[in-house]
Amino acid sequence: MSAPQEPTQEQVSELKNKYTLAAQDQVFTFWDSLSSEEKASLYQQLSLFDPTYINTITAKALAPPADDGDAKLEPLPGSARASILDSKPEDIDRWYQSGLELIAQNKVAVVLMAGGQGTRLGSSAPKGCFDIGLPSHKSLFQIQAERIRKVEELAAAKSGAGKVTVPWYVMTSGPTRGPTEKYFQENNYFGLQSENVVIFEQGVLPCITNDGKIILESKSKVAVAPDGNGGIYNALVESKVLDDMKKRGIEHIHAYCVDNCLVKVADPVFIGFSADKNVDIATKVVRKRNATESVGLILSKNGKPDVVEYSEIDPKVAAEEDPDQPGVLRFRAANIVNHYYSFRFLESIPEWAKSLPHHVARKKIPYADLESGENVKPAKPNGIKLEQFVFDVFPMLELSKFACMEVRREDEFSPLKNAAGTGEDDPDTSKRDITEQGKRWLEAAGATVAGEGGVEVSPLLSYGGEGLEKYSGQKIDAPSLLQ
Repeated sequence: MSAPQEPTQEQVSELKNKYTLAAQDQVFTFWDSLSSEEKASLYQQLSLFDPTYINTITAKALAPPADDGDAKLEPLPGSARASILDSKPEDIDRWYQSGLELIAQNKVAVVLMAGGQGTRLGSSAPKGCFDIGLPSHKSLFQIQAERIRKVEELAAAKSGAGKVTVPWYVMTSGPTRGPTEKYFQENNYFGLQSENVVIFEQGVLPCITNDGKIILESKSKVAVAPDGNGGIYNALVESKVLDDMKKRGIEHIHAYCVDNCLVKVADPVFIGFSADKNVDIATKVVRKRNATESVGLILSKNGKPDVVEYSEIDPKVAAEEDPDQPGVLRFRAANIVNHYYSFRFLESIPEWAKSLPHHVARKKIPYADLESGENVKPAKPNGIKLEQFVFDVFPMLELSKFACMEVRREDEFSPLKNAAGTGEDDPDTSKRDITEQGKRWLEAAGATVAGEGGVEVSPLLSYGGEGLEKYSGQKIDAPSLLQ
């Protein structure tokens, strides 16, 4: 890629005027002292942003509308939800079969949110590259790629279809895009066709001081941050992913986060359930462990689907039991950022994307001192990052176009968030949850598992516990790997 060209005086004047009118001309403080290359780079970066729009979203984020303390919170209506825990086996099988049929018709795609680095895990690589310590040493990316391969194989076998493809759209951030592309190339896309793995990038927004000014990270660079997991909507449009989906005839999309090692990628049951309900968005949830677990809850707020943080619910309300299920919480649908979208809904993104709110995250943001030009690393939060949340779109829907499926936590949700040894949501718990699941699958198939540590069952061997009948009557020593 050729280096950007230094802009003409006329171009600089026009851009500077734009920033001056928005009272953001401090970004040009060091312009005259910059090299030709630095000027070209800063000009290119500043051209990406509309400073008036940045001012507008910053003002709104810093003064959000007061939350209605009298908001009417209700669990989602029964018509909008189902639970794997208590659904009839014939319903689950029907959803599974119809989901597999849609996959066989090449109408299903997967979008992965993989913008994070493994910083908290002690790694600078993208989080998806992380090895959680399984006997196979597979990374999160490899586990998920192999689940896609397996579900393609299951769908092809069911329908007798020739080639079944579930395209995988991997959303990265600026720092993770290059390493992610390299990692996939070096590993031959884990057996997937390279043209069916589309790596794209979410957008960034400038970091802002507490009084609304765009921060310079250095004399020639604006401090920026990814625009949150809600940036997925703009990114799908800007990166032409939606165009690619349309060309392929995609109608159903599964979206999830990279850090969940148990995620059932392109889950036929979830796809079949969502298509059967004819909704525009559906979401998977797990049952809240207890009234005080700090998780966002999916519910109906003033008659619209929404996510409400645990801290926003009165503790007495949070502790209420379901009148139909004694001992079970009334508000129990814990959000795990695992969603279904209809393509028809995602096609409408350009109509509503700019109306989504931005939220404030107060952070320590390195900056260039505007007086001296020196780089400063602050000891305490000195500014804000603006981000959107993927669920901010939920209230745009009528309840009839939204559905929720409760799944078993031990089968589908084990996030990797903390460094080893934390004891919660760390590599050890991820490894444990995968190998314990493998042990349960084998025992259900009639095998005996002896020893401690569980069994890693390769996704290429079994997607969700099926196909393990050959191990019936066998004794398998743990820990071990079956592939």
